[in-house]
Amino acid sequence: MYIEQGYKGKLGIWKYFIIPILFFGLMTLNVLVTTLLGVDAESIIQQEIARKGSNRFLVEMLIPFAVFLAGLFFWVKYIHEQSIRSLTTSRKRVDWRRIFFAFTVWAGITLLVFFIDYFSNPQDYILQFDLPKFAVLAVIALLLIPLQTSFEEYFFRGYLMQGLGIITKNRWFPLVFTSVVFGLMHISNPEVGKLGPVIMIYYIGTGFFLGIITLMDEGLELAIGFHAANNLITALLVTSDWTAFQTHSVFKDVSLPTAGNEIFLTVLVLFPLLTLLFAKKYGWTNWKEKLTAKVIPPVKHTSEG
Repeated sequence: MYIEQGYKGKLGIWKYFIIPILFFGLMTLNVLVTTLLGVDAESIIQQEIARKGSNRFLVEMLIPFAVFLAGLFFWVKYIHEQSIRSLTTSRKRVDWRRIFFAFTVWAGITLLVFFIDYFSNPQDYILQFDLPKFAVLAVIALLLIPLQTSFEEYFFRGYLMQGLGIITKNRWFPLVFTSVVFGLMHISNPEVGKLGPVIMIYYIGTGFFLGIITLMDEGLELAIGFHAANNLITALLVTSDWTAFQTHSVFKDVSLPTAGNEIFLTVLVLFPLLTLLFAKKYGWTNWKEKLTAKVIPPVKHTSEG
């Protein structure tokens, strides 16, 4: 079982508090500064992009996540003395085919949905393809975005899921906690200011979807593939002036920012259908046990002399 993989390291419950306190402390400080000082995140992003260019701004935005991922791996390997493989999956080796399958499926769905909307509402998009700038963007995105998304998966669905499961001795609490907190982590995104609190349904719903497929599949592979596809397509295909990713993408969305049916379509229709697809392909069973059962420490065998 995936959560029980955490027992393969040296526990020490205090070790599970250091990294979350540091990370959530940084996130909370960012929100407090933005709120208390009345900082307009969208204006700052626009100013920084105008001064540095969107490619450089994207690099500076993503580099911290690469550092966070390296720091998390170091902490797990040398403080917990747990293998990165056991943080990733309950299988004997990381299943890259699962990663690429989830990536391909979600990338395909995202492209299909986008082009349906593009041909239905062509006035909402501008073709802004610039090969030299896009080529640089593609290199940056392919190198750094998977590190950003992998950190979020390893931290929320990996480290926190295993740690909270071991501490609380159950599965439902880590699923609920990590899903809600994952959504709240995006509360300072410019999209929230433009679209309103309803967008949090999408962020928290995404957290639950990723948490469920992680527990059901006993590993992070599907979540890693999905998350990488989601952010890469966002960065490379379409951008707008009010999103966190503002890049030299192929298209620019110039429509008025609105949120509604597409959020509920994704959370209530696409995510359940994708979950059923994964369940069918990988033969998932015992849903109640995997999502809500107790976490039981492994029995330590002692030898009698």
